[in-house]
This record gives sequence, C-alpha cells and structure tokens, in this order.
Amino acid sequence: MAVAVASTRSVSARSFLRIALASCVALFLVITSGAFVRLTGSGLGCENWPSCGDKPYPEQGFHAFVEFGNRMVALVGIVLTLVAWLASRWTTGLSRWGRWSALCAFLVAIAQIPMGGITIALDLHPLAVMTHFLLGLAAFGLALIAVLEGWSLRDGLAAPAGPSWLRQLVTWVGLPVCVTLVVTGAVATASGPHPGSSEEVERLGLGIVDTVYVHVRAAAVFGIGVLVMGWLLGRFRAAYPGLFRIWVGLLVALVAQAILGEVQYRNALPWGLVLIHVVLAATIWAFTLALAFTLWRPPRPLTRQ
Repeated sequence: MAVAVASTRSVSARSFLRIALASCVALFLVITSGAFVRLTGSGLGCENWPSCGDKPYPEQGFHAFVEFGNRMVALVGIVLTLVAWLASRWTTGLSRWGRWSALCAFLVAIAQIPMGGITIALDLHPLAVMTHFLLGLAAFGLALIAVLEGWSLRDGLAAPAGPSWLRQLVTWVGLPVCVTLVVTGAVATASGPHPGSSEEVERLGLGIVDTVYVHVRAAAVFGIGVLVMGWLLGRFRAAYPGLFRIWVGLLVALVAQAILGEVQYRNALPWGLVLIHVVLAATIWAFTLALAFTLWRPPRPLTRQ
C-alpha cells in the first residue's frame, strides 16, 4: 500500500517543470496586474479588505473591478505556487534548490495577502505599495529558480560556467545593483503623478526630478556592468552559448527600457508607458537572476550549439 501511495504521488520531471513554469508566469501576471491597478488609480477601488465594499465581490465601478481582478489573479498565483511546492515534494531527484525555491515562492506569495490588506488599510502609503511590489518580484524570482531547477532535472545539469570569481562577481555585485535599479525605479514611480487612487493619497515627499536623477545613475552603472558581463561571457561563448543568449535578452530588455524611460519622462509619464516600464523592469530582473543562477547551475541545454 505504501508503495502504491508513493507511486500515485510521484511527479515526473517534465510535469514539475510545467507546473513550475505556470506558477512563474502567474506571478509575472500578478506584478503586471498590480501595476495596472496602481496606474489606473484603482488602488482603493475596494475600500476594504478582503471584501469589496459590503460584499466579497465588486458590484459596480471600473476601479472596483480592476482592484478585484488583481486579487483574483493573485489568488491564482498563490494556488499555483502551492501546487508547485507540493509537486516539488513528490518529484524524485529534484535538488534542494528546487524544493526550497518552490516553498519560498509560495510563502512569499502568501505574504502578499496580509501585505495587500495593510496597503489598503494605510490608504496606499507609498512605502506599503513599494513593499507589495518588491514582494511580488521576490516571489517571481523564486519561482524562476524553481523553473531552472526543473529544467536541469529534466535535461541534465552542466558544470558551473566560467571562473569562480566571475560567478561571485555577478552574484554579489550584479544582483544587488539590479535590485538597486528596481528599488530606485519604484521610488521614482512613488514620486510621480500616479498615486494609485483618484483620492488623496500620501506621497513620499520627494521630487520626481531628484528620484529620476538617482534612478538614471543606477541604470547607467547597471548598464556598464551588463556590457562588461557580455564581454566576459564572450570568452566562453562556444562552451555555453545559451548563457550568452540570456545575456543578449537582458541587453535587449535594458536598451528598450532606457529608450522607453526617456520617452515616458519627456511626455509627463503617461500611465500606459509606465506600465510597460514596470513589465520591462520585471523582465530585466528575471534575465539578471537567471544569468546569475545559471552561471552556477546551468541546465545542460545551455551548453549546446
């Protein structure tokens, strides 16, 4: 009987990868829908939490439906992270990285529930909104690691790429600079013309010109680092062509983000362009994290021509 139960609960590497990928995509959509809520001024569309007014669902009004829609997207993301974590426990051969990242993605996604309530209770205080956003990015990043581990389990794990000092540099310098870039961008958004609601909302009290000044400098430092990283990766491109392609994806996203940032700033930050800017920020974070992680634990397909 015990053998039969274990067999029933067994999850193949291919199935786990699909589940982890679905979880990762869902958490990316949570970030996107959350940004849509903020930029359309729908943050207080449901003035209480977890209900939406007197009922658990919105009765009328664009802002209420947008805010409630974000809650439903977040719920789907939480359910999928739960499924991914349970699947990780039943996937034979999955690494500790895979299991722990799946568990932590679920826990951080769960933390978004009370954080959402706190954000509404504080009338969209910018620090609460930024925390909500950064938790979303953290959950997304953890889910991405689970995807990479699932990929390695299905197709094999290659040896670490490049010298140790390069892996250390990207991990302990590149990732923190990327986080700085994202955080300064969130501060700039919190200082801009999108408070998250049509009602009176407390702001950070920082000038948009000053916050953008700092954000642009962080972007410049990160951009220089990305170019240097590309030069270093080029030295073992033949052995790890997939890693170089990840770098190309990061470079393309970063260039698009820089162009978009200039356009949106010169046009008084229209919310549609800011939304795309947030999506690209999450994309840059994903590419950076994937590059740093796969330098240490590259799935074998990244070594193929």
